[in-house]
Amino acid sequence: MDLASLQVFQAVAREKSFSRAAEKLYRTQPAVSISIRKLEDWVGQPLFVRGSGARMLTDAGVLLSEYADRMLNLREEIRKGMKELRGLERGQISLGVNESSIHALLPPLDRYQRLHPGIHIRVHRVFSRDVPREVMNHHLDIGVISYLPEERDLETVEFYRDSLVLVVWPGHRLAKRREVDISELGQEIFVAHIVESPYRQRVVQMFARHRVPLRMNVELPTIESIKLFVEMKKGVAIVPRMCVEREVASGDLRELRIRQMRITRKLYLVYRRDRPLAAAAQALIDIIRRKPSRARSESKGC
Repeated sequence: MDLASLQVFQAVAREKSFSRAAEKLYRTQPAVSISIRKLEDWVGQPLFVRGSGARMLTDAGVLLSEYADRMLNLREEIRKGMKELRGLERGQISLGVNESSIHALLPPLDRYQRLHPGIHIRVHRVFSRDVPREVMNHHLDIGVISYLPEERDLETVEFYRDSLVLVVWPGHRLAKRREVDISELGQEIFVAHIVESPYRQRVVQMFARHRVPLRMNVELPTIESIKLFVEMKKGVAIVPRMCVEREVASGDLRELRIRQMRITRKLYLVYRRDRPLAAAAQALIDIIRRKPSRARSESKGC
C-alpha cells in the first residue's frame, strides 16, 4: 500500500464513481480499478459493497477511509512544514474556534497579519467539544476551547479570562443598575444560545439553586442574533462579556452583574505536544500569549 493508492481510493469514495474519480485524477478508469483491486488485496476485504458500483463502502472501506484521511493530511503537513522552513514569508495556519471565543482572537490576529502578511490564516468555526479531536486528527494546527481537555497528547495554554454578564436594552427597568439580585430575574424572558455548554449548565444550576425560575423562552443559533434580539426588547441574555463590549460601549446594550453569579470563563490554546509546531503557528501562539489578559482586574471585581 502507498499514499498514491490511498488517494485513488479516497477519490473513488468521494465521487462514488470509478469513472468520475478517473477524470478527477487524470487517469484511465482501468488504472483506477486496478489500483483499488490491489488495495483490496492488501486489505484482504472488499472496500465497496458488491453490486453498488462505488456508491457504498463496506465496513472495511469506512475504516480505511478514516485512516487514509489522516495519512493524507499528514502528507500535506509534511509539505507545508518543508515550505515553512524558509521562514514566515509563506505558509498557512488552521485555527479552530467556536463562535463566541473568536472575539478574544481578533486583536492578536490583526497584529499577526500586520507582521506576517504572507501567512494565510484559516479560522474554522468548530463546536468547542469537537476541537480536541480535530487537533489530534491533524485537521487543525491550533484550537481554542474553554475547558481542560481529556487528551493527554494535547498541550494546553491558558491565554484569556472573561466573565459572564447580564445584558439588557437601554430602556429596560434594570438598565440603570450596575448589579441585580438573582431574585429580581424570575419574571424576565431570557434569550439563550441553542448550543449546550458547561457555562450554560452552570447558569441553569445557579438559578435552580436559588429557586428562581429561568424562563428561556427563546433559543437562537448565534451570539449576534441574541444581541440583536435583546436590542429589539424581546428579552435579556447572559453572555460572555467580550462578546458585548462594542454594544455596551456604544450604548446599544447595558451590562449588569448578577450578585450571585461569579463565573469566570477561561480560554485555552490547544495543540499537539508530540510534534513541533510550524514556525507560522508558533509565531501566532507567541502573539496570542502576549495579549494582555484581564484576568486580574476581573477577578478583583468578583
